[in-house]
Amino acid sequence: MERDALDRALLDAHDTNDSATLIRLYTIAADEAEQSQDVDAACFYLTHAFVFALEASAPEADPLNKRLADRGRAKRLEF
Repeated sequence: MERDALDRALLDAHDTNDSATLIRLYTIAADEAEQSQDVDAACFYLTHAFVFALEASAPEADPLNKRLADRGRAKRLEF
């Protein structure tokens, strides 16, 4: 996804408190950062996706937590 379009979509999702979209978009941003080998940026976006997933009790919380734990950025939690 083009960076400007992703940023606009994230802002729109924040404005409407759309947790599912925020989780999806922050995960996309993390995936794109990983493809660019920017681990710090990827973990930044993963953390945001993870927090929104936790708040929404979304099933994505578990795999997001695993991705962060695999990178040494979080402890592995049990869901």
